[in-house]
Amino acid sequence: MLVADKMSLPFIYVRSAPKKHGLENLVEGDVKAGQKVVVIEDLISTGQSSLAAVNALRNAGCEVLGMAAIFTYEFNQAAENFKNSNVKLDTLANYSQLINVAVEQGFVKKEHLEQLKSWRNDPENWGK
Repeated sequence: MLVADKMSLPFIYVRSAPKKHGLENLVEGDVKAGQKVVVIEDLISTGQSSLAAVNALRNAGCEVLGMAAIFTYEFNQAAENFKNSNVKLDTLANYSQLINVAVEQGFVKKEHLEQLKSWRNDPENWGK
């Protein structure tokens, strides 16, 4: 069930690329200039695709109040990207919580915790 439907609010969809036919819209739905919008996402890694949606909405005249997501890896690049784009991000869960619960529940050994934390700090170069 869509959040917008449950809250009796209009639903707007942002495509990753404009359609190749028809109106070639990037933003679909009942969009009005000045409309207040909260972007809902599932996963935040670097934030680039999520912030592309924010930019598309802003270009369509919407006022983006912020973003809510299910999960974030808490990458430093994402924090910087959201700060630079002036977008407030709230998530239900994050990587730090996930690995702490994994240790508490016995899915991950405590001695692997530092290794998992080091991956989050530099995933591109981790393990090289």
